[in-house]
Amino acid sequence: MRKHLLLLLALALIVSFKASAQSFLENSQVNGAFQTDAQYYMLDEGIGITQYEEEGKKFGINGFGKVNYTNGNFTAGIRFEAFLPQMNGFRKELKGVGLANFYATYDNGFIGATVGDIYDQFGCGFVFRSYEEWSLGMDNALRGARIVLRPTQGVTLKGVYGRQRYYWAPYLDRNMSADDTRGVVRGVDAEWDLNQSIPSLNESKFKMSLGGSFVSKKQDNQSSLYNIPENVSSAAARINLGYGNWAFSTEYAYKINDPSAINNFIYKEGRALLSSLSYSQKGLGVVLQVKRVDNMSFKSMYTGKENDLDINFIPPINYTHTHSLPSMYTYSTQPNGEMAAQLQVNYTIPKGTALGGKYGTKLAFNMSQVNDIVRDSVAFGNQVGLNVPGTLGYTSKFFAVSKHRFFRDINFEIDKKISKDWHLTAQYINLYYDIETIEGHSNAPAVKANIGFLDVTYKINKRQSLRLELQGLWENEVHKGYEYDEDEDLEHYQKRGDWAAALLEYTISPHWSFSIADKWNYGNPVEEYRDHYFTGTVTYIHDATRIMLSGGRQSAGVVCVGGVCRKVPASSGVTLTVSTSF
Repeated sequence: MRKHLLLLLALALIVSFKASAQSFLENSQVNGAFQTDAQYYMLDEGIGITQYEEEGKKFGINGFGKVNYTNGNFTAGIRFEAFLPQMNGFRKELKGVGLANFYATYDNGFIGATVGDIYDQFGCGFVFRSYEEWSLGMDNALRGARIVLRPTQGVTLKGVYGRQRYYWAPYLDRNMSADDTRGVVRGVDAEWDLNQSIPSLNESKFKMSLGGSFVSKKQDNQSSLYNIPENVSSAAARINLGYGNWAFSTEYAYKINDPSAINNFIYKEGRALLSSLSYSQKGLGVVLQVKRVDNMSFKSMYTGKENDLDINFIPPINYTHTHSLPSMYTYSTQPNGEMAAQLQVNYTIPKGTALGGKYGTKLAFNMSQVNDIVRDSVAFGNQVGLNVPGTLGYTSKFFAVSKHRFFRDINFEIDKKISKDWHLTAQYINLYYDIETIEGHSNAPAVKANIGFLDVTYKINKRQSLRLELQGLWENEVHKGYEYDEDEDLEHYQKRGDWAAALLEYTISPHWSFSIADKWNYGNPVEEYRDHYFTGTVTYIHDATRIMLSGGRQSAGVVCVGGVCRKVPASSGVTLTVSTSF
């Protein structure tokens, strides 16, 4: 009898486990993505490439694979990366292979907890944003813990704690000889949506939400010259309002003294403000934005430079161009100080009108401008100076705008479907670009250019189409015949002067695309830089898989995403990109 009872119990446990396992698997979801970018480099004396970026480096390969698992309230994921070695233009510290990211989250709606690598943002990002941007080689994930609490409808509380990713450096065993003194990042955020919390406002045209953040870093002082504060705090407050077609939002941030390599080790506090007013109705949208930034670089390592170890994010408020010539001069935000404004107007001329025609006509106007802030000298000892290391640096009236202009972009676009087979987009751009400040080319004259492009698509039939791009860029002051000093650094001239570009693309939907293109720097003031940059590209798409093979030349410049940029060297060779998701 006892044996029979034990056997029945064993069978019951097996059946129960099998049922639980089956239920567990049935409720599970797995998704992910893989991507490989590979480039074979060739020497090309025609565009000045006479040696490899690194000795013997003929290949560059960047790749990642990530897998996410979800089961009810539980999610987890891993991300594997390989840079074997890194492609040209990416930081050498990326070279390597390994598990770059992992996380596990439980969230039942009332409380959520995450351990591992965290990506999140408080408000617009002035005091905290951790994110990953593959095209820039940037990943400032916070490895540690996050708690999210929703105590009542419309209220969300967050807390984060951890250390940021620094390429492949270990998180715990810091290597001081490698200048890895990353501090610990700690932050809390609260947001209250009044329309969700107050029943009488649930269906109201009036919308309102409030938010506030506090973030600090704790980093050991390793400097023998300066008394670096080991705790640096920042705080931000925000409000979002709306009524009918109108919306207004603003966020203000403050950071205590934070001397660093970025601000020349001054002890001035940091401040930032971003405000936006918008109006929208059918066929019309208007957005006005203003921004002021003063000494708001915030890194978890005070010796950090470029894009590594940023705790915060300074959002740009300028137009994002996607065509090749205007995107050569993309603005990079200036954390040490900038005053910016942008006006965007979108209007659709209705169908059936004289100008709207059968399909309507879309018009867009944008103007954005960024100036420096006004800085006044401060007294220290028996002297007076501006931005002197070890001092308060300078004083600055909050709304004072400097005459020093960093950037201006005025553009007008027409988007028109002419018939069922023809579609046209045209844009004119007037550009001012302070290349000395934005790209660091000392004493280089500013870019003053007019840019135009025409993008025409012809639909041959249901599956086939042709697209033609014609672009031109004309500099007003730097062109053939411009006198320059032969002894000066000529690097900034590599993309100066007049350009012409053309692209022809043939698409066979839904799988194939073929294109040929050329960018010609025919008006460069330096004769040896008047080059053609030919490229040919073949793309194949099958479901969620995309394979792109291209060959030719790439001009030197910068790649920018959201106001964050990296330099791209000139190159010649073959590039293969394979990406898929599931």
